[in-house]
Amino acid sequence: MSVLVITGTGTEVGKTVTTAAVAASALAAGRKVAVLKAAQTGVRPDERGDADEVARLAGPVTAAELARYPEPLAPNTAARRAGMEPVRPHEIAKAAAKLATEHDLVLVEGAGGLLVRFDESGGTLLDAARLLAAPVLVVAAAGLGTLNTTELTARELRRHDLELLGLVIGSWPKNPDLACRCNLADLPEVAAAPLLGALPAGAGTLTPTAFRATAPTWLSPRLDGTWDAEAFRTQASA
Repeated sequence: MSVLVITGTGTEVGKTVTTAAVAASALAAGRKVAVLKAAQTGVRPDERGDADEVARLAGPVTAAELARYPEPLAPNTAARRAGMEPVRPHEIAKAAAKLATEHDLVLVEGAGGLLVRFDESGGTLLDAARLLAAPVLVVAAAGLGTLNTTELTARELRRHDLELLGLVIGSWPKNPDLACRCNLADLPEVAAAPLLGALPAGAGTLTPTAFRATAPTWLSPRLDGTWDAEAFRTQASA
């Protein structure tokens, strides 16, 4: 696996912090890592973007960004309103493939969910993943409502013959309610894919030193970590 596409079931599910955790764990395992943000929206030219935030938290990664649009909207809408060129799936795939020639792992972070449009032709992150023939990691919310969006995302990936590597819960609450605890068993069932990690709520507010030291404990060995899904479920149910 030299390229991994990371998407979310929607916005604000912890996609960027999860990308940072995957990067930090890979770096700790001795791998050379690049992070590609396909399209950054809602950020001024002088502000830090998601790829920069991943680098801040994870450490010495190559951070790349294909386009930046000022309004916090879907990439195609943001590009159109700004009078700027959109990012197209083949451009994402080309940039990721180039980075893969120089790195052990390239993490391609999308914008919002899997089918958010990047251009006026309806190109999506799914299309870029197909061009790359890359596996996809899905970041999901922990609580009520997550099962539907997770299953829909998983079904769409399989409908296009893409590999769903697994799921990561992007923000696990300190005091999980009944829905959260049940979702630990239900999420992998509805997605027909393994649960590969759970990040604690507020992980992105840790100091970079603490983040890098702790990130591998949030992710399974498949993602260069030490997290154990069964042990986590048992502890959450206690």
